[in-house]
This record gives sequence, structure tokens and C-alpha cells, in this order.
Amino acid sequence: MSLWKHHEKFERNSILLLIGSILVISVGGLVEIVPLFRKEVTIEKVKGMRPYTPLELAGRNIYIREGCYNCHSQQVRPLRDEAERYGHYSLAAESMYDFPFQWGSKRTGPDLARVGGKYSDEWHREHLRAPRSVVPESVMPNYAFLANQGVNLNELADDLRTLKIIGVPYTDDMIASAYTDAEAQVLPDSPQAEALVKRYGDKVKVRDFDGNPGLISDMDALIAYLQMMGTLVDFADYDSGFEAVAQGNSVQGAAHTSAGAKK
Repeated sequence: MSLWKHHEKFERNSILLLIGSILVISVGGLVEIVPLFRKEVTIEKVKGMRPYTPLELAGRNIYIREGCYNCHSQQVRPLRDEAERYGHYSLAAESMYDFPFQWGSKRTGPDLARVGGKYSDEWHREHLRAPRSVVPESVMPNYAFLANQGVNLNELADDLRTLKIIGVPYTDDMIASAYTDAEAQVLPDSPQAEALVKRYGDKVKVRDFDGNPGLISDMDALIAYLQMMGTLVDFADYDSGFEAVAQGNSVQGAAHTSAGAKK
């Protein structure tokens, strides 16, 4: 009996078939999953990426706390219609400091991966306060209360320290300065603002986000986070790859159209 015919033993013995199936699935799963634990191998390095500033991280925590991810993905897929609407397709490196990441396909509202700089702070304030005042068809709840709640800055150092343990490159200096850095990001005249930019880079946006300089609010933090999204990477370095994907989608679409016409 040839080796190929040994499959009959599995077909005739359910226990042997079960063990064989488990073994094959286990080996296949390990081959797929184990390399993903080495982030330096699976994620290419991208210029411009940095850890979140303490205020942006606080805003991200609020974004998750309020369930914004239930209606807004942060994943532009490499499809021409998505790129034309939202911008360059998402790169894995853009989420390398996200725990958990905000990718997905559920979009009751638009994707937010490239929302940074698309609207003014004033627009965001009004949209959060009364969504239908700027987007009449919106089903988003009102978040006006965020402007009246002071953001919790006392836990930021612990947040940064925890993220450092799991691989985010926060330094001891960043952790020690978390509270003052969060304050400095909404106080452009603060002597600490320069130190904040030095720690996190020139692309850090330093200004009063909620329009109320007397309070560092949850809305300050959330808008700081929103205004950062999609602004760190210079996508001019990736245009060739983007064009290739766009052209590939166009060629594929034309082929489907041609095939449909022939039918």
C-alpha cells in the first residue's frame, strides 16, 4: 500500500481522524500565530510614528470609554473607493502602540483613521456637543458633558508605565513628566510646552482644544487625540505603493466589468 493510501485509516477510524485533525490545525495555527509575537518582524518601520502624548492617551482612553469604536473604525482598507474618501490606506505601524487597536469594519459613522486636521477644533467641539448641528443625519449621542468634566491626569504616569512594560517606548523622563506634559499641551505659553515638544516631536499640537482655558477637560483630551489621528506619517513616502494598489483595483474592476459585459 502506498503512503498516499494511508488516508483510508483516518477515514475508517473517527478517533484517529480527530487526533490527526487537531494535530494539523495546531501546527498550522502555530505557524501563522507565533511570528506575530515578534512585532519587529511583522511590522515595518515607518518614519514619524511616536507614542501618544499623555493628553492624547487620555483622549484615547475617553474614546474607548465612551464606546466611540462601536461606530467608527480606524482602518482604511486598500480599496480605491475607501482611499478616495478617507485617504491613504492604513499601515500596520500606525497601530503599533495601540492596546487595543481600533481597526474594524463597523461603520455607523465614518472611519476616523485620517480625521486629524480635517476639521477645526471648533467643529469638533460643536460636533461633540450637538452632532446634528453640523451633521443633520447623524445618529451620534450628545457628548456636551465632556466639556464640563476635568480630565483625570493623576493616573497618566501609571498608564505610561504599564504601556512601557508591554513594549511602548516611553522613557522614564516621559513617565515622570506625564502630568506636567498633559497640562502643557493645552497651555501653549507654558514653559513646559517646549519640553513636551522636545520629548514627543515637532508634530505635537499644543493649544487649548476645548475653548475653555480655565479647565483641562475630557473634551480637551478627546479632541487632542482626534486631531492627531493620521497626521504622524508622511504618506508622500508611500505614494508608489498606494498608486500600485489603486491601479491594481482599477485593473481588477475593469476586468470584472469586461467579463460582465461579455456575459
